[in-house]
Amino acid sequence: MTADYRAQTVLVTGASSGIGAAYAKALAARGSNLVLVARRAERLTSMADELRRTHNVRVEAISFDLSHPEVGNELRKAVADRGVEVTSLINNAAFGTFAPFADEDPGRLAAEIAVDVTAPVEITAAFLPQMVHAGNGFIITMAGVTAYFPSPRMAVYSAAKAFVLSFTESLWAEMRGTGLTVFAVCPGATATEFTTGMGPAASVLTSGKTRTPEDVVATALAHLERRNPGPTVIDGRSNQLGVLMSRLMSRSASAKMMERVLNPDRAADETSRTSS
Repeated sequence: MTADYRAQTVLVTGASSGIGAAYAKALAARGSNLVLVARRAERLTSMADELRRTHNVRVEAISFDLSHPEVGNELRKAVADRGVEVTSLINNAAFGTFAPFADEDPGRLAAEIAVDVTAPVEITAAFLPQMVHAGNGFIITMAGVTAYFPSPRMAVYSAAKAFVLSFTESLWAEMRGTGLTVFAVCPGATATEFTTGMGPAASVLTSGKTRTPEDVVATALAHLERRNPGPTVIDGRSNQLGVLMSRLMSRSASAKMMERVLNPDRAADETSRTSS
């Protein structure tokens, strides 16, 4: 698409930190108005104030728990109450858990599914009519390279990302010809707060080279500005190669490989050998 950022009012979920915050800053710098959604009200309000002051754009901050039932309708009502019509959407909010599935808390997993799967579907459905009516916007959904791999110790998270990848690619095909650009972005390890609440074992996720949130957003916006954006873009050359390799492996080989990669004991052993 020919990106007309100044004509956009973009709703960004998970906007208080990490990739969501990087999207908000990049879009405000390009002249887009924003609706920022996240749970942490104080941080969200501070960011909104900074973006208004720096870029002279309209920014609405809505503190909202995306695990709540009827999330799409409730969020649409909250936005409408502020007199805003959304033209574009970035489904960024997500969280993960890191443990063997048998050790996971079922309530925590239910919340993970609500935020990572149900919320992007319901929010997209709630705002789709007004976005199609606007006819020149975009929907970007954050999937991840884990969508292509079975991920032991992150079984629900990787399954959620596989779901949103398939959902977004299907929507890409349905929306062709409407003027609405749709695609999924698949980052790999990124330097954010994502692993903070997942426990020390999750440090294995960022033990290698990581990309920055700004890297991921630059990849997404470059894809958006292509003449004919495809349904998916993978961030980073090494992640692209990893996904290509996964397509050449059997499912069992892929699952066994990822079990080794995501095994905290293996990572600890490698660190010990390196330091000795």
